[in-house]
Amino acid sequence: MTTTRIAEHGLQIAPELHHFINREMLPAVGVSPAVFWQGFADIVHDLAPRNAALLAERDRLQTALDQWHATHPGPVKNPKAYRRYLETTGYLKPYPAKVKASTRNVDDELARQAGPQLVVPILNARYALNAANARWGSLYDALYGTDAISEADGAERGPGYNALRGAKVIEYARHVLDRTAPLKKGSHLHATGYRIDQGKLHVSLGDGSRTTLAQSKQLVGYQGEASAPSSVLLQHHGIHLDLRIDRRTPIGATDPAGVCDLVLESALSTILDLEDSIAAVDAQDKVLAYRNWLGLLRGDLTEQVSKGGRTFTRGLNPDRVYTSPSGKPVTLHGRSLLFVRNVGHLMTNPAILWGTRGQEIPEGIMDAMITVTTAMVDLHGKGQNGIRNSRKGSVYIVKPKMHGPDEVAFACEVFERVERVLGLPKATVKIGIMDEERRTSVLSGFAYR
Repeated sequence: MTTTRIAEHGLQIAPELHHFINREMLPAVGVSPAVFWQGFADIVHDLAPRNAALLAERDRLQTALDQWHATHPGPVKNPKAYRRYLETTGYLKPYPAKVKASTRNVDDELARQAGPQLVVPILNARYALNAANARWGSLYDALYGTDAISEADGAERGPGYNALRGAKVIEYARHVLDRTAPLKKGSHLHATGYRIDQGKLHVSLGDGSRTTLAQSKQLVGYQGEASAPSSVLLQHHGIHLDLRIDRRTPIGATDPAGVCDLVLESALSTILDLEDSIAAVDAQDKVLAYRNWLGLLRGDLTEQVSKGGRTFTRGLNPDRVYTSPSGKPVTLHGRSLLFVRNVGHLMTNPAILWGTRGQEIPEGIMDAMITVTTAMVDLHGKGQNGIRNSRKGSVYIVKPKMHGPDEVAFACEVFERVERVLGLPKATVKIGIMDEERRTSVLSGFAYR
């Protein structure tokens, strides 16, 4: 069956992809179709042949390596001779005399904080939403539902709530607080109340005494009334802990301090994967992937979820708003910082054909143009309900399967060309380099953006 394609400046585009770009993506970002398609076509016609040349160079180098090892079987016995051979073939390049790698406008999740990162298939909207929302997670739930807490001595998991297991969870969580936000005296285990007074956290203990944090600066903010907060926000090594207080809940009602949960800042970033975890083989697959990326950045991606006999709509979590000790508002990101992993240089896709022979487009070039254009929704602050991904005005691309510094330099050139077409400042796009060979990262520092 032949599908009628839509022509744009020498590109032949599958109708479903063309319709998505012209009717959904471009109106959302405010880029005209004429600018987009002319710029896209110019990039493809200029850089697709060079993409092919890089792949041919991979094959040449692999053949040279195969020849060496065929004539020198087993472990390398003469490393110096082997190195000279690698240099002669061009596999190893001269080390650059001066290397400087720096960048600006990087979000705290990369520049200042250290924490978990998730990878999720972008074709699955539910998984993508779950991952984005995993920025904050209940320690109580995590402990209760996993083997972090032993099931011995009556503390087993079951269909209903096991109060003995719950007590072990609470004790464990209090020890976490003691390690991360210790009190000047006593323990969070014996807390009977928390309140904010004159910008400091005051904790009442079971023996009738009161104490404060050993380091008062660990108090970041609170929710509710200062005299009876519903939340106390603490910080340890740049990671936040949210002590939730609500005596109306079953857990809080039995807790001396009314604590019902300890919510931790968890997955600081998430990679939305267009590569290894999915199989996007045609225009229909690519449209689904790009549409989910658009929905995440626009803040309107939702999914119907059935769980426990009920159905509900899952969307993106809002930001978390607190009052600082000085009385000013504090807003924390409610979601993971989102990266998008484009495919590597090797892949092609029939969603777009180019050239007189109708070759499949290098999929990495297609991903670069479409994912960065889509990210302009975020760069222009068009997310619903104030949702933003990057607060520094950057787009985060993970670029995999890189073989050597020439391929890294080429990837940088692709994204620089995309930035120019879209009128974005240079280095708006930040590339995470996933190298397949040690020489890639060792020798490509000059090309890092």
